Amino acid sequence: MTSRADRAFATAVRTLASRKAEDLVILDLRGITSLTDWFVICHGTSDRQVKSLADEVLETVKKEADWILLDYGDFIVHVFSERARQYYDLEHLWGDAPRVDPADIPSP
Repeated sequence: MTSRADRAFATAVRTLASRKAEDLVILDLRGITSLTDWFVICHGTSDRQVKSLADEVLETVKKEADWILLDYGDFIVHVFSERARQYYDLEHLWGDAPRVDPADIPSP
């Protein structure tokens, strides 16, 4: 049986291919790093296409995903289902990190 992660991965790849992502490359990192199993790399030909590709992947994969990770370089956003959040328990894993009240973050 295919896992939820396998289905989400396949959905992301199919979505990018169908939306004409440029130079779609998939790197199999299993056994190379514990960071992730796969890198899916592509590019768009304009800022608009890049945003459209990302939006479409988010929209289609969220139907399969318990955990959506958005990596912006200087910060990462984790959006979980309640069950996945309890299972992975990142707050406990990173328990030494100081907590910041969202109200203390200044407006841009």
